[in-house]
Amino acid sequence: MDIILLNTAAQPIYEQIRKQIAEQIVNGQLSVGEQLPSIRELAKELKISVITTKRAYKELENEGFIDTVPGKGTFVSVLDKEALLKQKQEGIKQQIKQMVEESKKADITLEQLIMLISQYYEED
Repeated sequence: MDIILLNTAAQPIYEQIRKQIAEQIVNGQLSVGEQLPSIRELAKELKISVITTKRAYKELENEGFIDTVPGKGTFVSVLDKEALLKQKQEGIKQQIKQMVEESKKADITLEQLIMLISQYYEED
């Protein structure tokens, strides 16, 4: 499991962890039933507070990405395909929002942006 933390990012550390683990689950890099590092192990590995990793895991559990079994560990949950699709779509919506904001800053018109998106969409 690869997690890259940026102290300069606008997102809190726990949110960066949550987001990256969720993305790895959605993308299949972490498979159903796979055991995650313990909260303490992850905190030690990332050189952060146990409280921070605990919050990230709690958020992931609330969202249905992971399950914690007392005495056994934390595991990737069996996810509903519709929930996965919804999660991916929400991520794409956020990326589009950022792209639109950046396009406006760069004086790219809506028509130009649509043309660029169409070009990339039709590639491949």
